[in-house]
Amino acid sequence: MMVVGLTGGIGSGKTTVAGFFKEKGVPVYIADDAGKRLLETSAEIREKVIELIGEDAYTGKSPNRKHIASVVFKESEKLDALNKIIHPAVAKDFENWHSKQNSPYVLYEAAILFEAGGYKKCDLNILVTASKEEKLKRLRQRDQSTLEEIEARMAKQWSDERKKKLADFEIENHDLALTRTRVDELHEIILKRGKN
Repeated sequence: MMVVGLTGGIGSGKTTVAGFFKEKGVPVYIADDAGKRLLETSAEIREKVIELIGEDAYTGKSPNRKHIASVVFKESEKLDALNKIIHPAVAKDFENWHSKQNSPYVLYEAAILFEAGGYKKCDLNILVTASKEEKLKRLRQRDQSTLEEIEARMAKQWSDERKKKLADFEIENHDLALTRTRVDELHEIILKRGKN
């Protein structure tokens, strides 16, 4: 069963694109959601995160995501250390999920697929792109972050130009009808590749 990586910069609309694939019956694994779930449910991860960031990383049993983000986006070595805690756990969780699927291919959606090297484990990789203006507009509507907070998060990700060199396919996500058509095309291409 093929694994197709799906990624895109923050605000590119990769979750919307993943939803279009899901409508076609493709099993979709969203790495960020898995990371959040594991941050909440794994005692081992909780222990390591508190060791890294301090007691304020959790409020009772729940991760204090705003505090964690405010620390790691200011200190890149802490972001790297947090990724080293979360990513192996997500990889293991994905393997377990993947083994239970029955489909010609599955989609592995991850924000930092290229930056973290996860693309190497995928048979094909799709990059979702959008203009910076479009991304900013979506992000400001979505999570009421300040422009400064959004740009700090964008700065931690590779540019679309750099990612394009590693992607097998690109979906320009400016117009939802066109995006859906592109998903239809890629779905057919991927199914054909799987048969060869």
